[in-house]
Amino acid sequence: MKIGLALSGGGARGFAHLGIAQYMYEQNIRPDMISGTSAGAIAGAFLAAGYDPKRTMEIISDINFLKFFRPAMSWSGLVNLEKISDLLLEYFPKNSFSDFKIPLIISTTNYTKGENINFESGELIKPLLASASIPVIFKPIMIGEEAFVDGGITNNLPVNVLKSHVDFTIGVNCNPVGISSPNNSMKDVLERTMLMIINYQTKEQAKLCDIFIEPQELSKYKVFSISKAKEMYQIGYDSAETTFGQLAEDHPLKGLFKSV
Repeated sequence: MKIGLALSGGGARGFAHLGIAQYMYEQNIRPDMISGTSAGAIAGAFLAAGYDPKRTMEIISDINFLKFFRPAMSWSGLVNLEKISDLLLEYFPKNSFSDFKIPLIISTTNYTKGENINFESGELIKPLLASASIPVIFKPIMIGEEAFVDGGITNNLPVNVLKSHVDFTIGVNCNPVGISSPNNSMKDVLERTMLMIINYQTKEQAKLCDIFIEPQELSKYKVFSISKAKEMYQIGYDSAETTFGQLAEDHPLKGLFKSV
């Protein structure tokens, strides 16, 4: 049975993806194909390259990887993500999808044409950066003559791209909307508005999942809550333990478990 794992965008909340993957790996559940958007694409790239989830967490924590994604919250100009290309090359030295141990599909948005575009071959780093380029905050990434931005705008949970390749799909959304008061700053209102828009189309993709995980505790964390990485990792791990622990004895994944 081939298993597909779809990982949503969500900024720093994407650390939960690694916690979920860690529990899955401990239970002998490993994906045969991964798709991801934004933070999910980054987590997915490390997993696809063969990095252990816990080791990936250590790498990102030790070098404060996401500090390079922290925007200067002003109107003076957009942040250029391409400056971190050299950093990514340390971990993906061949800069190619062909070097992955697990096939990966990265979801992006073609800003020039206004459509969702998926990358699964060729150069890796530019599509990876494009998938995480949140509009208004980060500059679009140029690939050829066209501009690309965050895949979350058009497909924040790319389950559909896996369906024809696998027998079973697991989808993870680390962007629950949660409850919020309207008495917030303009930045908070903008972030929540974008979150609601993205989650509207995420619900449709969630229907395609055989297992869908959405840790509600993540709603209290902001997109750039980088300092809370270990907390979000643990939330992901705990949510996976709860979800998979509740599977019926005759569930197709149950036979793969080392233990429950």
